[in-house]
Amino acid sequence: MTPEVITFGETMGLLLAQQGQPLEHATGFRRSIAGAESNTAVGLARLGHRVGWFGRVGDDPFGRSALRTLRGEGVDVSRAVVDESLPTGLLVRDAHAHRPIEVCYYRSGSAGSALREGDVDEEWIGGAGLLHLTGITAALSEDARAATERAVRAARDAGVPVSLDPNIRRKLAGIERWVELLRPLTEHADLVLAGLDEAEEISGCSGERATAGWLLERGARLVVLKLGSRGAWATDGEREWFQRAAEVPAVDPVGAGDAFNAGFLSAHLRGIPVPGALSEAATVAGSVVQIPGDMDGLPDSRLRDLAVGEEQVTAR
Repeated sequence: MTPEVITFGETMGLLLAQQGQPLEHATGFRRSIAGAESNTAVGLARLGHRVGWFGRVGDDPFGRSALRTLRGEGVDVSRAVVDESLPTGLLVRDAHAHRPIEVCYYRSGSAGSALREGDVDEEWIGGAGLLHLTGITAALSEDARAATERAVRAARDAGVPVSLDPNIRRKLAGIERWVELLRPLTEHADLVLAGLDEAEEISGCSGERATAGWLLERGARLVVLKLGSRGAWATDGEREWFQRAAEVPAVDPVGAGDAFNAGFLSAHLRGIPVPGALSEAATVAGSVVQIPGDMDGLPDSRLRDLAVGEEQVTAR
């Protein structure tokens, strides 16, 4: 069956240091996978949606593990490409609750960065209900940028809504390059899910209303700004909504933004109004930060509903 949501990008191998161990001194690591788009894909699949992901992985243990993990989560990887000449990228990081997390990327010359226009199945995208992308893919290489633009054009030509999370990574490019890459993509996004600081960088504006106004003028129908520990704020240009962050013990904040996206998009696809979608997004993000790893804490729909129910009881 055609996926409800299609996303794409680089999925890497992840080596996560033992909890609380600084990366420089860590001796034990747990192997998993990482990637903003695949995190969101798994989050949506666990919440009961049909999801497709495509990208390139190497013909190596990390690549095979990535595809096997995504298939096991119910994600359609039938359009993924196994590159026999380039390796799967690798991410190595530590996890701390109360101090900066150190992240090392080994993705230069990776299979994921070699994504190209020919890897984009336009017909597949045209049959989906939503295309979700992040700015990371466009920043990987010129070929990946061209593939991103082709995927977005395919969605727009078929009338498929597009959601965009800028997901700026300073280790990939300087801010001027990010602005150059992301401004054209914002012109094709129906829904923008961005950190406030990212949106301010892209727009050159300051504050929620001015920044969201700039994005709405470029064609977005709804802008959701993630405010970190303060919560999230959204507007469609006429109405505004605020959602406080879930009050939970944070163990590992990495992946919270991707989880928020999954929670919001799930509710959005099910026709839930913005206040309810924000509540579900905060709940899903709150579930992830309580457990080490990018996607280990992603809940299924039953656990999400239980957590949302508890949140509503507490609010009363």
